[in-house]
Amino acid sequence: MRSAPAAATALPRNLGPALVRWYRRHRRPLPWRADRDPYRVWVAEVLLQQTRVAQATPYFERFVREFPSVDALARAPADRVLKVWQGAGYYARAHRLHAAARQLVRERGGRLPTTVGELATLPGVGPYIARAVAAIAFGRPCVAMEANGRRVAARWTREEGDVRDPAVSARLERNLAGVLPGSDPGTFNEAVMELGETICRPVQPLCPACPAAFACRAYRELDDPATIPRRAERARRPHVRAAVVVQSDRGRWLVQRRPASGLLPGLWEFPGGRIERGESPEEAARRELREETGLSAVRWVPLGTVRHAYSHFSVELHAFAAQLPATRASGAHGRRRRWVTPSEFRRLPVPKATEKVTALARAEATRGRASRGSGSRPGRTRASGRAATRRPLRRARRRGTRASTHRSRARR
Repeated sequence: MRSAPAAATALPRNLGPALVRWYRRHRRPLPWRADRDPYRVWVAEVLLQQTRVAQATPYFERFVREFPSVDALARAPADRVLKVWQGAGYYARAHRLHAAARQLVRERGGRLPTTVGELATLPGVGPYIARAVAAIAFGRPCVAMEANGRRVAARWTREEGDVRDPAVSARLERNLAGVLPGSDPGTFNEAVMELGETICRPVQPLCPACPAAFACRAYRELDDPATIPRRAERARRPHVRAAVVVQSDRGRWLVQRRPASGLLPGLWEFPGGRIERGESPEEAARRELREETGLSAVRWVPLGTVRHAYSHFSVELHAFAAQLPATRASGAHGRRRRWVTPSEFRRLPVPKATEKVTALARAEATRGRASRGSGSRPGRTRASGRAATRRPLRRARRRGTRASTHRSRARR
């Protein structure tokens, strides 16, 4: 039975040191914790803003291996940055990270600023990332509160309000600031995040194992501490049906780049779009190809259907292969649209659903080569085998005919 909320009380002062001691004993050996290099801390916080730790780890390692410094990131072409980021999602983060690196090289010699205010001037750096980098990399005494931190603080204080409300969030931040150790604010912030990831989980929190259970009002006062924070009902994720065409011309595919802003910004994909009401998938693919490129196609072949779930919507792509008519010019390369070989396309950054369509197109091309090859090589078909058997018989008959002619001439 839920009891009535008690009056607000300050968190005990020994909570901060207790949490830091627990963290130093139990923290996971994550790659961005190997040191407190400001660049690595910054990249990690950008990734972790929208990606879970387990998913973010391989992308972080790949990104800092390819771009080990601000200078290396700033020098890289945008397509290369997006390709290395590919699969991590929320591609606007990669665009802003790249833009911020270039700004740092241009204005600060590639060095990150050390204060919250200066960090917040960089592209893509909001209040949370600015505070996290300032506290963890530079030891600034501030609270960096993301989803895990809000959940932990709400349970410690039995906050009944919506933690996404700015006034509620500010109240939670003040509560955490009251127990922030002055000597090591970075470790405290990391400890709060670690607690939320591993112990104080959204559902089925491991309260008996929690080092902060002695200070947690939700644990002491509620039958189920997981009822805090209050969760709003999730909106239903939209589902999109679309058709795309892998148009080929002399071993090349027509691909185009998405706009620099909006969904999947700057990534490359095949022409296509939504299937309108009353359209078949092939009709939609033909229409979209014509509207987007002005081109037509022949020899249409259905490749199959791929499905993929993004963070805010799911998509069902009906894929087709087609060829450019022999009488039609393919058009020139451009910044937004170009003809590329399959190996060149492999080096471009693409959405996950496009990766799946590419696999279908490669499989169809392999089947096409195999079927063409099977009819052109001698000795591979029954007909060619029968022909090979008949050839010795014909030669034997010709030899028999020549021999009988020779004998008749001898008799004459």
